[in-house]
Amino acid sequence: MRRILATLAFICLTMPAFAEMTARDGWSVTVTQKSYDALIDDLKKAAKANKMGVVTQAGPTGAARNRGITIPGNRVIGLFNNVFAVNVLKLSTAAMIEAPIRMYVTENKDDTATLSYKLPTTVFGPYIDEAGPELAKLAQELDVIFAAISAQAVQ
Repeated sequence: MRRILATLAFICLTMPAFAEMTARDGWSVTVTQKSYDALIDDLKKAAKANKMGVVTQAGPTGAARNRGITIPGNRVIGLFNNVFAVNVLKLSTAAMIEAPIRMYVTENKDDTATLSYKLPTTVFGPYIDEAGPELAKLAQELDVIFAAISAQAVQ
């Protein structure tokens, strides 16, 4: 019995667990025909082309693999630039905790990938009352930039 339970536990831990992203309020979710690695590369190129830097990257896939666990590709890439950072700080110190804006690349069952992110207007929304309409305008500008990054990355 212990062997059976151990075998089942091993299968569950090493079997890919796909929980694909779905549409949700305040988010952009785009399923692509690109592979996971290709979408990551194209996202980085699109960010640079739109004057946003890759500030952070994190994901559990490689660390899980190092532990003997196989999971689908999963990477969060934070994008921002210093001009927007300084402008956010002028308006709200608290809002700066939301930077960088994170874009999320997830691998799908069919070896394609999905690009998802919270809209900057959603991310900075909780700080608008404190910071005023200037932060709302800045977030709308970021919505346009992040939509352009997404469109370029997924094409």
